[in-house]
Amino acid sequence: MKTVHVRTMVIDDIALGLTLSQQAGWNQTRADWRRFMHFEPEGCFVAELDGCAAGTTTTCVLGQVAWIAMVLVDIDARGQGIGTQLTRHALDYLEDRCVPTIRLDATPAGRPVYEKLGFAAEYELARYEGIASSCETPSMVAETTPGAYPDIVEFDKKMTCTDREKMLIELFDEFPQDVRILRRHNAIEGYATMRPGAKAIQVGPCVAAIDAGPALLSDVLGRCRGKAVYVDVPAGNVEAVRFVESLGLKVQRCFTRMYRGEKVDDNMSALWASSGPEKG
Repeated sequence: MKTVHVRTMVIDDIALGLTLSQQAGWNQTRADWRRFMHFEPEGCFVAELDGCAAGTTTTCVLGQVAWIAMVLVDIDARGQGIGTQLTRHALDYLEDRCVPTIRLDATPAGRPVYEKLGFAAEYELARYEGIASSCETPSMVAETTPGAYPDIVEFDKKMTCTDREKMLIELFDEFPQDVRILRRHNAIEGYATMRPGAKAIQVGPCVAAIDAGPALLSDVLGRCRGKAVYVDVPAGNVEAVRFVESLGLKVQRCFTRMYRGEKVDDNMSALWASSGPEKG
C-alpha cells in the first residue's frame, strides 16, 4: 500500500507548484508561488506519495480569517485521497493557530471533498475571461501613492470584514503602478489593482461602492486593452455581473466560496472583482 507523507513546502518546491498549476490549467506564476510562501512560510505544504512529491496546498492567515488554496495533485496520483490529506493537514495547522474562520474557493470537483470536511457554501463566483477592449478612463480614477495604502486597507477591511493588510500591501508594493483609487469629497469609494498571470492578467481585487465599481474596472481594463484578462465576480453582485458582461467578457468557470467556523458577512455589493481563488 502506498504511503502519503505531508511536509512543509520549501523554496525548491516552487517548481513543483508551478508544474501542478500549469497541469491544471490555472493562472498562477512563479511569483505567485513565492508570494504564497512569503505570506505563510510554515503554512504551505507538499504531499509525497512513496517519497515522490505529488501535491500541494497553501494557507494564509489574515487576522481572524484564513484561506486555504492551491490544493493540487499530480494527474498520475489522483484518486488516492491526497487532496483530502493535504486539506486536513492545512486545517490542523490553522486550528493550531486558533483562527475562527477558514475560507476557500472550491471548484465543482472540489466542493464535495470540502463539504465532507465541514465546509459550507457561501456564494458562487464566476470567472469572466476575454480580451480587454479600450475603455475610457474616468477622470475621477487616479493613481495612488504608498501614503494612501493605510486608507485603502481600512476601506477594504470595512467592506470585506477581513484584515487583508499583509496581502494588499504585498501586491501594492509589487505593482505600485497598477493601484488605482477613487475618492469623492476626500473619502475613498473604491480601489482596484491587477497582476500578471500565466494565461491572463488577473484583474482584482476591486472593492468599491456601487457607483464607483464601473469606473474603476473601466480604468483597469482600459489599461489592459488588447490583452487577455480574468475577472472573478461574485454572482450575487448583479451590477458587477451586468457590467463585465456588457464589455463582452464570457464565463470561463465557476467557483463556490465556502467557509468553516464563523461566517464572514462581507459586503458582496462592494466586491467587484476577487483577488483570485487564493485569497478571496
